[in-house]
Amino acid sequence: MTDSFPRRQARTRRFTLGAPRGVAISPDGTRVTFLRTRGGTDAVTCLWTFDPLTGTERLVADPRTLETGGDEDLPPEERARRERAREQAGGIVAYATDRAGAIAAFALSGRPCAVDLADGAAPRLLESAGPVVDPRPDPTGSRIAYVSGGALHVHDLASGSATALATPESDTVTYGLADFVAAEEMSRMRGYWWSPDGRSLLVARVDDAPVRRWYIADPANPDREPTVVAYPAAGTPNARVSLVVVGLDGIRVDVAWDAVRDEYLAHVVWSADELLVVVQPRDQHALRVLRVDPATGATVLVHEDTDPDWVEIVPGVPARTTSGALLWITDDGDARRLLVDGEPVTPPTLQVRAVLDVDDDTVLLSASDDPVSVALWTWSAADGLRCLTPEPGVHGGRLTGGTLVVTRQSLDTDGTLTTVRPASGAERIITSHAESPGLQPRVTLHTCGERGLRTALLLPSWHRPGTPLPVLMDPYGGPHAQRVVAARGAHLTSQWFAEQGFAVVVVDGRGTPARGPAFERAVWGDLAGPVLDDQVDALHALAADHPDLDLTRVGIRGWSFGGYLAALAVLRRPDVFHAAVAGAPVTDWTLYDTHYTERYLGRPDTHPDAYARTSLLPDAAKLTCPLLLVHGLADDNVVAAHTLRLSSALLAGGRPHSVLPLSGVTHMTPQEVVAENLLLLQVEFLRDALALAAPAAAG
Repeated sequence: MTDSFPRRQARTRRFTLGAPRGVAISPDGTRVTFLRTRGGTDAVTCLWTFDPLTGTERLVADPRTLETGGDEDLPPEERARRERAREQAGGIVAYATDRAGAIAAFALSGRPCAVDLADGAAPRLLESAGPVVDPRPDPTGSRIAYVSGGALHVHDLASGSATALATPESDTVTYGLADFVAAEEMSRMRGYWWSPDGRSLLVARVDDAPVRRWYIADPANPDREPTVVAYPAAGTPNARVSLVVVGLDGIRVDVAWDAVRDEYLAHVVWSADELLVVVQPRDQHALRVLRVDPATGATVLVHEDTDPDWVEIVPGVPARTTSGALLWITDDGDARRLLVDGEPVTPPTLQVRAVLDVDDDTVLLSASDDPVSVALWTWSAADGLRCLTPEPGVHGGRLTGGTLVVTRQSLDTDGTLTTVRPASGAERIITSHAESPGLQPRVTLHTCGERGLRTALLLPSWHRPGTPLPVLMDPYGGPHAQRVVAARGAHLTSQWFAEQGFAVVVVDGRGTPARGPAFERAVWGDLAGPVLDDQVDALHALAADHPDLDLTRVGIRGWSFGGYLAALAVLRRPDVFHAAVAGAPVTDWTLYDTHYTERYLGRPDTHPDAYARTSLLPDAAKLTCPLLLVHGLADDNVVAAHTLRLSSALLAGGRPHSVLPLSGVTHMTPQEVVAENLLLLQVEFLRDALALAAPAAAG
């Protein structure tokens, strides 16, 4: 089976290895820096540059040629950062540049490295007292900051000397790192920011002493001590996060904001004109932008959004144009809109997803007028709102110095196409070395039911109309993620399941993005009822138009929230769903983290009914269908206790079920053999449960 689709998908990290990513553009637009592995099965990421005018690319840093070699020995902080970022490759997986885009810094096996992007010199391995995390050059390119042992250090490139500017006062304190919920739920992966003049830094001080300790054991190796994790479960204390401005001369200034009221630090922007921080209260009913005086630490409220359910943290804002206009994204009626100095500049028909870049007075944003596609748009006072990518697909991009980089995934082509459009000159393509899946999704996109649920239907390539097919629902179905998109890569696994003899159905129900605030907020207080109802409604509406869908044999599979939804389906609607595979499912929301869970359910002590109605444990005795539970025992996001508690409740109720524990596996499953066999075992389980013979054409 070495050439099977599951093995190839696992080996290629879902066919992403070899594709350009992590793009940055120099301020003058003349150089594009990016990350890419050398091939579609090579997991060691290298750093490259690309000339937009000539199309010439240059290999800047290859981990295999440096003293660290290709084998990685990562510090625990870096392993945790990669887990939060869902990073599955190795090598140079992140980098940062100075203001001119001339110096890049990165870490290899805990060693800090710096390289001049302009002169072609070899990368330099810098000396450090211990393993480092998140090295970043100062804006002038003179120094590199990094975190080591929970302390923030600054390395002077000219002298080679390093200084610890902020050192932990205890073993529960770190300087310069993101806390757990910031990295996992707020997409804030960093914990320090250079001042524009490079003479000081704003540093996050995180004290996780109040956070409860959980112990994740490795049952396959009982001689190993359990891993201790500070996990802020719903209703329990968060880490205490504060900010301090630290000068290179060692002078410290504490930033003052009401951290009792606003305990979440969501975002920081330090520009040439001002220092802005975004904070949020525990109930997430507000989002506040504060201007900080770096000399005194005093703060002034600049902008505030409030909402009775929650205020969404949207990437890329606040920001300012060169002329000083404040950019913000807010929910206005049933649209998420871009505001410029408080005035909406995008129409109610467009759902803005993020501000990607601000180039002088031109704003690059991603937005959707159709939920299945993501387009790039620009806005400026001079030219108004313009769509740069009107064709269907999922687009991303960067815009700096007049140079635009566009990434596109579509239903027309495999993988991701990365194009560079300089301010003057021809459009060019950055080569992708990603492998072809060798499997073309046979997908049709539908709008189902009275709520217009976006739905994907995938049939076997060998299917002939008039032949009934058992149905496999393959959702994620929860907030912050979409599965029904106009991109081939999103449907590859579903198509493979279809080739095994299923009609595969994917539904994005209430709570998923790009349908407007009301659609997203329909799950407030209940993460079970609306999402399950939408799966049922879309299935029945689709089957009414496609009689080959055999509703007497319906299975469902999913991972994470999708795993929760799969188990929920067979427990509460066995009249519709007849078998389920639940991977890494949340089964009891009191065991999941504060920021995510409390956004939708409130706190357990104030909204116990919300937690009761969404827990799977009280439903365990109702199970009448085959259920396979799969969980990585090293998972520190959805811990294995979720599956173990549900399994215990099922056993107590006398309900037969299957449990597949994955030793040494986290919330991701990048291990090639594990990822491959997980798919194969799921197919065999579903075939047995739904009485389906293996088709001759399956591969």
